[in-house]
Amino acid sequence: MEITDLQKNVDTWIKKHGVRYFDELTNTTILMEEVGEVARIMARRYGEQSEKESDKNKDLGDEIADVIFVLTCIANQTGINLEEAIAKNFEKKTKRDGERHKGNEKLR
Repeated sequence: MEITDLQKNVDTWIKKHGVRYFDELTNTTILMEEVGEVARIMARRYGEQSEKESDKNKDLGDEIADVIFVLTCIANQTGINLEEAIAKNFEKKTKRDGERHKGNEKLR
């Protein structure tokens, strides 16, 4: 799915099933909750914390998709074209970091 399609699909889903977008502050709070769920899985499944039995069936991909969904909601309601924003972000990163990491001994 293209990013533009994602933005359209999220907007269609919100209008069909969600009634309307939550306000921007509510969506930001929801985003923090969703990122916390990803962090919990990462810390317990891939980090040093032991995983609780109740968390073993949690789907990391689904939790990451929740983050992307809410980020897309925020982009939609604030008028951000994610394809353009991501393209500009890649340009920025390439200019700033295009060679920087190649000489990093920590990454060898």
